[in-house]
Amino acid sequence: MTTSATAPPTGRGRRGGERPPDRYAELFAAYRAELDHVRLAEHSRRAYASRVAGFLRWLDTDGAAADPTGADPLSDAHARDFAVRDYRAHLLTVAKKRPATINAHLTALDHFFTWRHLGRAVVDRADLPEQAPRALTDDEARRVLRAAERLPSLRDRTIIELLYNTGVRCAELVALDLDDVPVTARTGAVHVRAGKGRDGGKPRTIPANPRARRALTDWKPARAAWPNAEADPALFLNRYGRRLSTRTVDQVVADLGRSVGIDDLTPHVLRHTFATAMLRRGADLVLVAELLGHARTDTTRVYTKPTEADRLRAVELLPGDS
Repeated sequence: MTTSATAPPTGRGRRGGERPPDRYAELFAAYRAELDHVRLAEHSRRAYASRVAGFLRWLDTDGAAADPTGADPLSDAHARDFAVRDYRAHLLTVAKKRPATINAHLTALDHFFTWRHLGRAVVDRADLPEQAPRALTDDEARRVLRAAERLPSLRDRTIIELLYNTGVRCAELVALDLDDVPVTARTGAVHVRAGKGRDGGKPRTIPANPRARRALTDWKPARAAWPNAEADPALFLNRYGRRLSTRTVDQVVADLGRSVGIDDLTPHVLRHTFATAMLRRGADLVLVAELLGHARTDTTRVYTKPTEADRLRAVELLPGDS
């Protein structure tokens, strides 16, 4: 089974978030406790905690005089806005953070201040360049799949193969039952019974390609040896014989990514890769939208936007001295 690494004893909290100044330690501990009850992936909880801790450290030093009235930004809404706006400027001009990273910090602060009963700060998000969501390059995908083949856990190998080869969401993956993935030597399918509501929530069927079929064919008989395998219909079980959680899937994927030098690997990156690879190889947009469970093709069209690598290749086409 995959386990989380223990955080170092100094400079970081017990789940990886950076510690705030001592005067905010009690407040931060209460917020960390709150995060344990929020429906977020574990890596998102760690990210929220780390970003809020960073804001509190800045507030303790550079942000101490953010509000000209001297009000406390942790208890006054106007002072909150002054502080978060100044912190946004700090992230942009001093810390040199990218727009997407700045917006991720602001999202964490929205959650923190909502928990403080102050609501979201009135601060504009940073402008994002028009580009596709993060997807693996062909080289990264090969490294991930080769590393997956070497995983000692057949369950975890199958998880990676299904995420990559079917584009299912993490929540959809753990909701699958054995009956949802019929396979034979030449055919196979993944039946998603209920998708994400915002995208229509309609059932859909994704054909299983040879890699997905092979993984399922290997996993199904091996699953029979897991605890409670006959009583629980879930395709993926944990060590206690219960349906696997999205948190565990997140951890499996993140651990695999780190093993091959990809620190931002998530189930959603694998989903993005599934969509991007098909569209770049000429698949029809409407068909890809159907496979992803998107109710609108505009949602899928984002995968056709250029990446930073695309921009770099474009400017390198310019003629020059040889």
